[in-house]
Amino acid sequence: MSLIKLTIKGISYSQTQNGAYALILNEVDGERKLPIVIGAFEAQSIAIALEKDITPPRPLTHDLFKNFAERFGIVIKQVIIHKLVDGVFYSSIICERDKIEEIVDARTSDAIALALRFKAPIFTYKDILDKAGIYLKPTPSEKSTSQGEESVLEDLILGESEAPAREDYSQISVPELNKMLDEAVKNENYELAARVRDEISKRQ
Repeated sequence: MSLIKLTIKGISYSQTQNGAYALILNEVDGERKLPIVIGAFEAQSIAIALEKDITPPRPLTHDLFKNFAERFGIVIKQVIIHKLVDGVFYSSIICERDKIEEIVDARTSDAIALALRFKAPIFTYKDILDKAGIYLKPTPSEKSTSQGEESVLEDLILGESEAPAREDYSQISVPELNKMLDEAVKNENYELAARVRDEISKRQ
């Protein structure tokens, strides 16, 4: 069976399960999307891994796994979503240590959270994409879609289900904002960090 490479398109709120999120994977050389329902904790871990500007001062569970693996010379080479049964995706993590390859079963959400941290590629089999892949209808504005995904990512980083009221940072200089961002991350105040990061991004 042929493998198809996937990339992460984004995370959106699940329309079918309360308190869950839909991780949207893109077919690299095609137009199909593979939506996978994941829990809030795993979604938050993936969202933080996708955010380049926010690094938790203490390791999250998936960060701890990465640190543990690297300490013992284990590298994740790739992740394969290899089975779909009753709407549940099953994945394998392909690891390597001392040039010996091992395959470890994992929940797909955990496997992808680790793949991001190891910069490992994500694959699935053609028959799975044929069965579960969908063609998303184009939205009137690609920009509004992007903003919607960014809002979901931010809510996950904040650990909130609804976006809070925003404060005005327009009068604060960029160097001061960068200092605020560093302090917020150091104090694990991801709510403030996400807001300050957005203000810095708007000015670049």
